[in-house]
Amino acid sequence: MLQLRTILLVEDNPKDVELTLEALSENNLANMVVTVKDGVEAMEYLRYQGQFKARKKENPAVILLDIKMPRMDGIEVLKAIRADEKLKVIPVVMLTSSREEPDLKRSYELGVNAYVVKPVNFKDFMAAVKQIGVFWALLNEIPPEK
Repeated sequence: MLQLRTILLVEDNPKDVELTLEALSENNLANMVVTVKDGVEAMEYLRYQGQFKARKKENPAVILLDIKMPRMDGIEVLKAIRADEKLKVIPVVMLTSSREEPDLKRSYELGVNAYVVKPVNFKDFMAAVKQIGVFWALLNEIPPEK
C-alpha cells in the first residue's frame, strides 16, 4: 500500500488554490495538502516555526510553488530550500502563470524539479495538476529526512 505524504501548496491566489485542491481531490490527494499563501509561511512550515511549530516531523512529498507572491517570492523560497541541508532533497515543482524566460532559467539554475505554466484553460489546468499530484505525491520516492 502506498503511503500518502503531504503536498505543500504555496499559492497566494485563492482561485488557483481552489482549482488545485479540486484537481487533487479527483485523485483523493486533496486531504493531504497543506496550503500557505506566501514564501514566508512556506519557510515557517518547512522549518517548523510559528503556527507550524508542532506539526509532524516530516518533509512534504512535493512542494507546488508559485513564483509571483508577496513578502517572499517563489524564486527566493526555492533558493532557501536548496541552500538548507535538511530541505534540499524535497522535490519542488514551480506551478506558475509566469512564462518569463528569466523565471524559467533561474528556477532550473536553482534546482527546481519541474516548471509547469498554469494553463488558462480550466480542463488543461485540472489535468496538469492531477498528473503532478499522482506522480510526486504517490509514485516518486524521496530520501528520508536527515
